[in-house]
Amino acid sequence: MNHLSFFWLPENRHKLIEGLESEFAQMVKNSISTGKISLPPIPEVVVKIQKLCTLESTGISDVADCLTDDPGLAAIVIRVANSVVFNRRNITCNDLFTAVSRLGIMRVRDIVTAQAIEQLKHSINLSKECNAMLVNSASVSRELGATMVIVVQSFKALEPGRYTYLEQEKALLVGLLADIGLFCLVNEYYLYLESGNYLDQDIALQIFQSSCSQTSKQVLNHWGFDRDFLEVACNQSLIQHEEEVSYLDVARIAHHLLLYRKQDDAYDEHEVEINATGAEVLFELSNLSELDFKDKLSAVINASGF
Repeated sequence: MNHLSFFWLPENRHKLIEGLESEFAQMVKNSISTGKISLPPIPEVVVKIQKLCTLESTGISDVADCLTDDPGLAAIVIRVANSVVFNRRNITCNDLFTAVSRLGIMRVRDIVTAQAIEQLKHSINLSKECNAMLVNSASVSRELGATMVIVVQSFKALEPGRYTYLEQEKALLVGLLADIGLFCLVNEYYLYLESGNYLDQDIALQIFQSSCSQTSKQVLNHWGFDRDFLEVACNQSLIQHEEEVSYLDVARIAHHLLLYRKQDDAYDEHEVEINATGAEVLFELSNLSELDFKDKLSAVINASGF
């Protein structure tokens, strides 16, 4: 039996990481279960809207009134409601009540949460390495969300009327929030250090990477996000789907496509189960030129209103 001190030996490094990972996972789980999620501060209005969305009595006017307390977020909600991705009827709205009515209460919650997290990834002030990791996370999640939109659009174009249940606006938000648990882990790390403990930053970064998916699932579940958000966050099917193609399938196709585009070494080991239409979607998008693919990504991001 190895003594604890031997965990520091190179050949037992993985055991050390597994032990610390379990400790961090438990700290995060405890924070969530007690309602004290260790996330950097997000706007109070976002927290209020998240709470309102858990109440059956909440109406459109309640959420609209709440948004008036934060003019910046209110402007974003109206802008997103009028964007190409979210405005299917191409009818401009100029007031919050109409914007919330068009988007729906739950979708407004998704939008303000995604916007708050996106801003935090660029504004939080931690170590150079953590800041770089969060900025990269913002870029990756934005790219994933946009690619998921493109995949949904391709499914609909190839089989009109067959995949009407897939929404491009939801696909975008699911991708944007897929790694929200990263903040939880980063905050726990700093709390751990402030308590007088020491943890090598390189090991911490490995723990962030390996624990992010399950932590994201826990955070999104605590905030009341639906199964599609949870499945993409943890990359795992939680139930037997009635739909032929789920948002998890869309995310996996998008991720596979991005690995191929970047010529990532992980591409050879990444497998995705898809139906015939999915195979055609993947084939068509894989054969786009790099310029055309980037133009599609940019068009989605610019049309999203974020």
